[in-house]
Amino acid sequence: MAEYDISGKTAIVTGASSGIGRATARALAGRGVRVAGGARRVDRLETAIALELDVRDPASSERFVNDAVEQLRGIDILFNNAGLALGRYPFDESNEEDESAVFNTNINGLVRMTRLCLPHIRDGGHIVNMGSVAGRQAYENGATYVASKFAVRGFTYALREDLLGRPIRLTTVDPGLAETEFSVVRFYGDKEKADAVYKGVDPLTPDDIADCIMFALTRPFHVNVDEIVVKAQAQSSGGRIIRT
Repeated sequence: MAEYDISGKTAIVTGASSGIGRATARALAGRGVRVAGGARRVDRLETAIALELDVRDPASSERFVNDAVEQLRGIDILFNNAGLALGRYPFDESNEEDESAVFNTNINGLVRMTRLCLPHIRDGGHIVNMGSVAGRQAYENGATYVASKFAVRGFTYALREDLLGRPIRLTTVDPGLAETEFSVVRFYGDKEKADAVYKGVDPLTPDDIADCIMFALTRPFHVNVDEIVVKAQAQSSGGRIIRT
């Protein structure tokens, strides 16, 4: 089966300054894709085009898309990767500030970036949304994050219906336990708590997830990989992990 050739294409990657976003941006560049990366930490971007982006801010998002499209001269691939979790506590200990940050990033930001980019995505394009196993099966002490990722999954499927008939593919990638800065952010910078999440288990890496994304992008164009679910071998669900 011949791969779909993405060399010479253009891509936007949100949250490209670390973790899965950075790994995927590198993988795309390695395939000859010109990448515009967006993040709040611009100094950490390694992409050919590096632009400031806060997906929670409508003005920042619009400015980013305008600048990226001007330099890329159109979009072939959109990877909606920016996302976060804050806290690991029962919902009755949650707070408005954390809920707002999670929903505005994971849901509103992803929807906003899709809406802004869609008019510029060329025929033959591909949208990849970063989901999570948390968007498929709930686990304890993560209600806000779980809700946000269920929303991403629902939006992805609804958008697939709306785009039917247009030559644009759409994929959601739902990783399980992957070692990135995700847990450091979730535990408000507490590295000890973050490291404990991955203790005694061989977790996924950002490169593992980037490989999955590249697989979806390079299938023959008549093949739409709707979703990829990938977990560490020692993980059966979001809340069940065997540790040594």
